[in-house]
Amino acid sequence: MSATPSRIFLSRIVGQAVFDPAGDQVGKLRDVVVAVRTARQRPRVVGLVVEVLGRRRVFLPITRVTSLDSGQVITTGVLNVRRFEKRRHETLAMHELVDRVVTLPDDRRGTVYDLAIEQDPRHDWFVSHLAVQEGGKRFGRRGPTQVVEWDEASGLAGEEPSQGATHLLAMMDEMRPADLANALIDLPPKRRTEVAGEMGDERLADVLEELPDAIQVELLGVLDPERAADVLGEMDPDDAADLLGELPLATSEHLLQLMEPDDAEDVRRLLTYEDRTAGGMMTTEPVMLPPDATLAEALARVREPELGPALASMVYVCRPPVETPTGRFLGVVHFQALLREPPSTLVGQLADNDIDWPRPDASLEHVASLLASYDMVALPVVDENQHLLGVVTIDDVLDHLLPEGWRERDADATAAEEVASHG
Repeated sequence: MSATPSRIFLSRIVGQAVFDPAGDQVGKLRDVVVAVRTARQRPRVVGLVVEVLGRRRVFLPITRVTSLDSGQVITTGVLNVRRFEKRRHETLAMHELVDRVVTLPDDRRGTVYDLAIEQDPRHDWFVSHLAVQEGGKRFGRRGPTQVVEWDEASGLAGEEPSQGATHLLAMMDEMRPADLANALIDLPPKRRTEVAGEMGDERLADVLEELPDAIQVELLGVLDPERAADVLGEMDPDDAADLLGELPLATSEHLLQLMEPDDAEDVRRLLTYEDRTAGGMMTTEPVMLPPDATLAEALARVREPELGPALASMVYVCRPPVETPTGRFLGVVHFQALLREPPSTLVGQLADNDIDWPRPDASLEHVASLLASYDMVALPVVDENQHLLGVVTIDDVLDHLLPEGWRERDADATAAEEVASHG
């Protein structure tokens, strides 16, 4: 291994790009796999967890790494595309050891916020040092920090009853919700619930929307019911309805009663529709404007960062009340039309309403055919009196049309193509 510092703190390399010898990026480093044996023996570094294109996580043996530095990781260029699965004797250094509470030689306690690895004369890598913050969230005011050798701290070689997630979440702060969800999937259930428990409500809601149903139910089930209701209120109503639909009826009803009335009303309405129908797939929070709103106002609304691309593709013009179910639906204004006309133009002048929009009981296949026929990425759903009830986006349709487990299979294919291109 060439040109590598003798001691590397993991926070400096996790998230860095992984390159093949030709200089092409093959993925990103997400964690370091170590074998924790005893409190006295330094854990040996077994390999790296690398996230390749498609958010698939694969294992890279440390023996295949030719350079490890704070700016980049260089590998031989050949990756095994099999999804990483942690073995019983292995530990994920960042996800499982960071935020552990340890006891220092003078019996003071602290929280691990980073780890350092070093290479010995035989070119094997070991965890050598811990960066520890005394006190911390659990013990009152945050205390000083210090770096100690592995064998100077106790509490890491065994299972700890509970573990915080403050420092780990700080390292994950820049990750997109889909990437963070992927990281949570790889964690042991106990650690997963600890990390989720320390996320803010809005962040947790965004991540839950990206997780498989079973893990959504798992994480929601360990939250206090009042907090679970708050998180559901932060989710898109259609995603919240889907999640509540996976719960026992009594649990679902209890959480609905704890939610804010306006949020609960939207979710209850969505729960009345059959799955695989327009009503069962739609969201109730598109960009809605009265006909006398200007294009400048419309552009300001579609620029809101929390809007996904499909919902930002058009605005929906309705007579008051401008919330679902609205007054009479007057039509849509596509994003391109907002850019072509003067900002002072009224949206009511441009509303397009010459399509027979789907009713809430319209089938999945009918909605998909409309999206394809009119080259649209979202469709309004209206009732028999032309009131806007919600909007179905193309991503919701694809989620229902693609076979179960498509995300994993798609990641498999993408990873294989990526590795083949660098082989």
